[in-house]
Amino acid sequence: MADTTDFAADFYGFAPVWGAGSRALILGTWPSPKSRQQGFYYGHPQNRFWPLLARLTGREKPRTIEEKKALILESGLALWDTLAHCTIQGARDETITDPVPNDIRGLLEKAPVEAIFCNGAAAWKFYQKFARPLTGLEAVKLPSTSPANAAWSLERLAGTWGEALGPYLVKKR
Repeated sequence: MADTTDFAADFYGFAPVWGAGSRALILGTWPSPKSRQQGFYYGHPQNRFWPLLARLTGREKPRTIEEKKALILESGLALWDTLAHCTIQGARDETITDPVPNDIRGLLEKAPVEAIFCNGAAAWKFYQKFARPLTGLEAVKLPSTSPANAAWSLERLAGTWGEALGPYLVKKR
């Protein structure tokens, strides 16, 4: 059964994951109920984000939060969401109301990010609305890794994401 409850009253999003070698920032929209339950980004077992990044970087699929953070940092990436807070029904981005943006400009002042990539249309829409006017940086809209985006196979996602992220990724040697 899908989670259709409004969820935002007492939860603010996850902290950004970034380091001195983070050249590309990947932005999601807002943590799903499964992600909030697990305490980290892309926690739904059918979301293809972690298998996709493992494939693109030549690493093993991470299982723990520590392994996921290491994959992001060792690959030259940063990870965050466009929203710090919102009201949403389940994991359905189209139901988002009362969006409060994250301070992406503040992150970019600290992190050596050269390019921004949005995981799906909703992340891109909120980046365009809230962050782009402050950062002046274009973001690339990539197809969502969500299981709801069934039209995109992992193979197809790997081609598109790989082409976009390729110049910024540190691959395993």
